Amino acid sequence: MAQVPQRFFDALAVRTWCGLALSALGRAREEIDAINVYPVADGDTGTNLYLTVESAAAAVEAVFSGHEAGDAGTGRGPSLAEAARAMAHGALIGARGNSGTILAQLLRGMAQVLAEQRERAGAEETCSEGARTEAPELRRALRRAADSARQAVAHPVEGTVLTVASAAADAADRARGGCDAVARAAYEGARTALAATPGQLPALERAGVVDAGGHGLVTVLAALVETLTGETPAQAPGPYTRVGDTEGECPSGEGGPAFEVIYLLEAEDAAVARLRQRLDALGDSLVVVGGDGLWNVHVHVDDAGAAVEAGVEAGRPYRIRITHFGQGDVHTTGGGRPPRERADRAVVAVVPGEGLAGLYTQAGARAVLARPGEPPASGELAEAVRRAHAREVVLLPNDAELRHTAAAAADQVRAEGVRVALIPTRSAVQGIAALAVHEPGRRFDEDVVAMTSAAGATRYAEVAVAERQAWTTAGICQAGDVLGLVDGDVAVIGSDVTATATTVLDRMLAAGGELVTLVLGDDAPEDVAGHLETRVREAYLAVDTVVYRGGRQGSLLLIGVE
Repeated sequence: MAQVPQRFFDALAVRTWCGLALSALGRAREEIDAINVYPVADGDTGTNLYLTVESAAAAVEAVFSGHEAGDAGTGRGPSLAEAARAMAHGALIGARGNSGTILAQLLRGMAQVLAEQRERAGAEETCSEGARTEAPELRRALRRAADSARQAVAHPVEGTVLTVASAAADAADRARGGCDAVARAAYEGARTALAATPGQLPALERAGVVDAGGHGLVTVLAALVETLTGETPAQAPGPYTRVGDTEGECPSGEGGPAFEVIYLLEAEDAAVARLRQRLDALGDSLVVVGGDGLWNVHVHVDDAGAAVEAGVEAGRPYRIRITHFGQGDVHTTGGGRPPRERADRAVVAVVPGEGLAGLYTQAGARAVLARPGEPPASGELAEAVRRAHAREVVLLPNDAELRHTAAAAADQVRAEGVRVALIPTRSAVQGIAALAVHEPGRRFDEDVVAMTSAAGATRYAEVAVAERQAWTTAGICQAGDVLGLVDGDVAVIGSDVTATATTVLDRMLAAGGELVTLVLGDDAPEDVAGHLETRVREAYLAVDTVVYRGGRQGSLLLIGVE
């Protein structure tokens, strides 16, 4: 069925564009992933773009859902500026690889112009009241996008996605008519520039490919055309039908750095300027995007530790991802490397803190780090399962709210021939219990049953601080109160962390138990673990206690009782 055109660019158009772009990248992902020649033959450009747009689309949906819940019956919805900012923020925190990082900056540049327009108007308009962008603003948005993306790359190279973005902006500047005409012109300009990229980069010319990041951008712009016209334009990239990955950076992949390092960073502008200089000296493919205190950092280096340390000196890095190009942690469909033999079985688990990620890794699992409030999307989980490169995979979501997301990820990978079992763990301590009985040598079904039984036999609790006043199952809490949650429900409201944790533990052990697992967050009091261990030793005979450091895990304390 044909898409109903939006005709002008408003909040609903942002929502539609994100959805169409995500669908289009989903269809094109394997084609874009197929062959990479520059700077690293890692075969994941299409996947990185898909995950980036998935995060952007989820952020926009959250804004619409928030308005629908808060403005029920009023017909009000988010403003254009709110939707555009959500799109840009979602892309920033979900950006993957060079391609996704640059796309995030392109969307941020557009959002800046759209937000400025609303601020100049000075009106509290919503999408239902006509807040929208006309053709001149859309042209300026595309220009700002291209310019800001180029500025974010340490050493821009022509023949890359940056070239394609600039050509789209140039063509939009020359367009006359409404937003639909501007979108068509940008798309055609980008498509023409994409076909010319092999003549600008020798690595592309030798391989007979176009730039993969540029191909992805053409796909995203085609979705914009469909949003504004209701028509799907032809998307052939030109005479070069194979796709390569260049992503706007220089030295060729032969003999390049060993690691890709990516992290989000909370830091001031001056610190980021110094960080750029330091990382530029450490490696290549440096892209730093963002602003207003939040940045996404991407670089290829030989010394991954030094790249992370530089981030620590600049501010607070988190969601740190380090990929060793030589270990097969990235896709190996191109570049002439032999395919890695599949393992028989793997475990993939979502964990809320760096300490737990290390613990799960030591236990043989692949950890997907999730920052509190920013859960992984289904595409990210599916990609983690793929990168496990196993015939059989056990997936541990470790969060009740991630169960449907994990189920969608499992369905995606099952369609590719991988056997995936989803164990509905609702806490990381249940995942620890499941891992403790995991035996790769036994039959898959038997292993899954044993892990599921261990998880189900583990009661879980957490101690956290209330962020605002709210009704709970234990009464009304105020901001700053200490909450003790047992099996997902608030059971205790207190003022002291240690006292609240002790009450929670006593309630859990009243039903019996043999092993208590304590996972301490960075903000937990230093003496809480010792106090709880003493309590168990003195009050509950034959009950053992183990303590782990969870890092920045959101809650002060996780408790498991088996």
